[in-house]
Amino acid sequence: MPMMLCNTLYSSSPPFLSPLTSIRSKPSRFSKTLTVRAQFQSMDDHQNDLLRQKFMEFPYVSPTRRALMADLMSTLEDRLHSQLLPCTLPPDVRNFKNPNGSAEASLHIRSGEKSSPIDFVIGSWIHVKIPTGVSLNITSISAFLNTSTEAPNFVVELIQSSPTSLVLILDLPHRKDLVRHPGYLETYYQDTALDTHRQSLLKLPEIKPYVSPSLFVRSAFSPTASMLKIDAEEGERLEEILREHVSPAAKQVLEVWLSRCAKEEEGEKRVLGEEEKLELERRDKSFRRKSIEEDLDLQFPRMFGEEVSSRVIHAIKEAFGVL
Repeated sequence: MPMMLCNTLYSSSPPFLSPLTSIRSKPSRFSKTLTVRAQFQSMDDHQNDLLRQKFMEFPYVSPTRRALMADLMSTLEDRLHSQLLPCTLPPDVRNFKNPNGSAEASLHIRSGEKSSPIDFVIGSWIHVKIPTGVSLNITSISAFLNTSTEAPNFVVELIQSSPTSLVLILDLPHRKDLVRHPGYLETYYQDTALDTHRQSLLKLPEIKPYVSPSLFVRSAFSPTASMLKIDAEEGERLEEILREHVSPAAKQVLEVWLSRCAKEEEGEKRVLGEEEKLELERRDKSFRRKSIEEDLDLQFPRMFGEEVSSRVIHAIKEAFGVL
């Protein structure tokens, strides 16, 4: 926030002036420096607000989808407010385009405080005009925890290249082997009834399971993940499904993550040994590194060109801790 300068120095009155008369001294070099810093900080805060507003617009998607993504991101930031640091990405990483303007994206990353279990929260939207005449629109929000806890992360992503269909990925990706740690499966997936959301969505005739062509992607998500393809005959029906079914499911899954993973009660939180933390850190970094290799390293240069992609991917790797 801008600094407020409230120390005004006054000199004593000279003998020939009335004792009630005071003369204001010239500002010191120190106070001038503080004033300049405050002005720059105010400008930075204003630019930060504009860039966050640009991200929160989710400008290329339908009103229903825009409202869902904005609500999820606002809920995350509001509930984790005291645990998150401001976004420090440079402007040309927070919003960027390819040279010919056919692709645009916005990126928002906030790291967690050192005392917080939050590693970072990342949100993004990508809009690409495809030569065939259609547009690809991807909106995603993820929240990653650090090694102070073994709880799952959170992810929601919607991928659309047709007015009447899209792919939904909604999950709390596990961070431990579910076969070797059955208690983990019970605590975060069975006791929370996460699979009911996937089952409920699959009851709709327009929704079918989505099978990713990537074996890595299939292995990275939990058994309760909603990896679904929605095919509607009309755009209005797709909006209805998003509003009446997908939106409630996404908000409920986020609530489970916020209440059971990001904010574990002291009595419920299991204290991890140093070796466990090291193993968790190795797994987390391996997952993040592989995610970048499988997705961004392959797709971003095609969408945004080498120069822009290199700049943005470097910033993401830095946030992921895998430089």
